[in-house]
Amino acid sequence: MDIGIKEMNHKVSEESVFVAELKREIARVIVGQESAVDRILTGLLAGGHILLEGVPGLAKTLAIKTLAHCVECAFSRIQFTPDLLPADLTGTMIFNPKDSSFSAHQGPLFANIVLADEINRAPAKVQSALLEAMQEQHITIGNRTYPLPSPFIVLATQNPIEQEGTYPLPEAQVDRFMLKILVTYPSKSEEKAILERMTAAAVPQPAKVSQPAQLLRARQTAAAIYLDDRIKNYILDLVFATRDPEGHKLAQLKNLIAYGASPRASIFLAQAAKAFAFLNGRGYVTPEDVKSIGADVLRHRIIISYEAEAENVSSEDIIQTLFESIEVP
Repeated sequence: MDIGIKEMNHKVSEESVFVAELKREIARVIVGQESAVDRILTGLLAGGHILLEGVPGLAKTLAIKTLAHCVECAFSRIQFTPDLLPADLTGTMIFNPKDSSFSAHQGPLFANIVLADEINRAPAKVQSALLEAMQEQHITIGNRTYPLPSPFIVLATQNPIEQEGTYPLPEAQVDRFMLKILVTYPSKSEEKAILERMTAAAVPQPAKVSQPAQLLRARQTAAAIYLDDRIKNYILDLVFATRDPEGHKLAQLKNLIAYGASPRASIFLAQAAKAFAFLNGRGYVTPEDVKSIGADVLRHRIIISYEAEAENVSSEDIIQTLFESIEVP
């Protein structure tokens, strides 16, 4: 097994060379936000969709657009509004009067990286159309089903402070997102750098450092990273503790959790930990990888109870308790 890990380490070091250059190019445009960028890259390498939450003006859209440019992926931005229709995402059948026939017009979802801006502003029918694309990786237009390009990833943004004119995402859809990333305010020094950079005569333009084919190879390598049985059991202990806190000596959490994490949490936590190890140039997963990415996988899957709300306990607090209490291998 040691030989296998050595070989995997060598393969990861070869395949991940572009990552450092990619981060440098993104940093030419995006000041700070290293943690958010790492998690976006983790989702990209793991093939998981991402939900970004933060107040307006924190460069969420700019970060995603910059990433798409750097990896030379087809990019679509959809501004979600209450009057949006499913066909505005998926496309529709167009009538050609010359030969009296219909042909499929593919919508903006037919791209490698799709930015669903302010996703919670669209009604249920639009959410359902997006859900099919996210889960099935294909779209039905008329009587034909069309596969989406590979790689395909949805990065959705939502504003946590404004609820007027919004439609809360159904739990079934939220669960489809591998990661929920919280984008926070920059520091004072970072905001000064943003001010200087964005008010200069010429705004920095990032270079293209990768291609979709290289990204797909990196995904295959990340998926093959070694995950020890002890790490698998650690992941399962974390997830099962959200469903049965008493069975994991966390009785204090029993009345604070209405619903625990689904099996997708276990799958996504393993996949994300592998991708995070890849970003750090390792061919094996450590408990620190699980801890580093765990909150982003679990925060939107733990449904807190009314009692937790009354006591001002958030899912973040519960996750912190889990990582402090569950034994690390």
